[in-house]
Amino acid sequence: MTELLGLLGTALLFGVLGGGHCIGMCGGLMGALTLAVPERQRRWRLLLAYNLGRVASYAVAGLLTGLLGHAVANGPGALILRVIAALLLIAMGLYLAGWWQGLTYIERLGRGLWRHLQPVARRLLPMNSVPRAALVGALWGWLPCGLVYSVLLWAALQGNALTSATLMLAFGLGTWPVLLAAGLAAERTRALLRRRGLRTVGGLLVIAFGLWSLPGPHQRLLMGH
Repeated sequence: MTELLGLLGTALLFGVLGGGHCIGMCGGLMGALTLAVPERQRRWRLLLAYNLGRVASYAVAGLLTGLLGHAVANGPGALILRVIAALLLIAMGLYLAGWWQGLTYIERLGRGLWRHLQPVARRLLPMNSVPRAALVGALWGWLPCGLVYSVLLWAALQGNALTSATLMLAFGLGTWPVLLAAGLAAERTRALLRRRGLRTVGGLLVIAFGLWSLPGPHQRLLMGH
C-alpha cells in the first residue's frame, strides 16, 4: 500500500511539474479557446470537458499498455522489468529538472497513429459544445508527447493493468493546473510552474524515488525483512 501511494504521488508530481511541457503541446489550443469563448462560466465547462476527455485517454492507454506489462511481469523477466521501471523513473526526473532531454525521442513512437487522429480532431474544432470539447480532448490525449509516453511506459512496467491506468489518471490530473491556467490566461500560475528551482526540486524527488525503487537490500530493510 505504501509503495502504491508513493507511485501515485510520483505520477501526480510529474504531472504538476511537467505542466510547462504541456503548454507547448496543448497551450495553443487552450489559448484559442480563451479567445473564442469570452464568457468565463461557459469557458470553464469547455475546459473541464476537454481535460476530462484528455485524462480519460491517458487512463485507457495506461490500461492497454498495463495489460502487456502484466503479461511480462508474471514471467521470468519480472525483476528486469522492475529495474527498467526504476531507471526510467530516474530518467524522467532528469528530464523534469532540465538536465537531460533524451525522453523527447520517444515521441516518434506515436507519430503514425497521430497522422490518422489529427485530421479527425481538427474537424471537431472549434470546441463550441461540451460533448465536442470532451471528444477533442479524448483525441488530443493521443498526441505524440515524450512526457506522456515516458510516464505511460513507466506505468506499464509496474506489471498491473489497473495500477497502470490509475497512475496515468493521477498523472493526467496533475497536468490540470497549468492547462486550466493556460485556458484562463493565468500567466502567474504558468510562471510559477516553470520556475527552475521548483522543477529541480521536483526532479530530485522523482530521481530519489527511482533510486529507492531499484531492487536491493535497502527495500528489505525498510520493510522490516
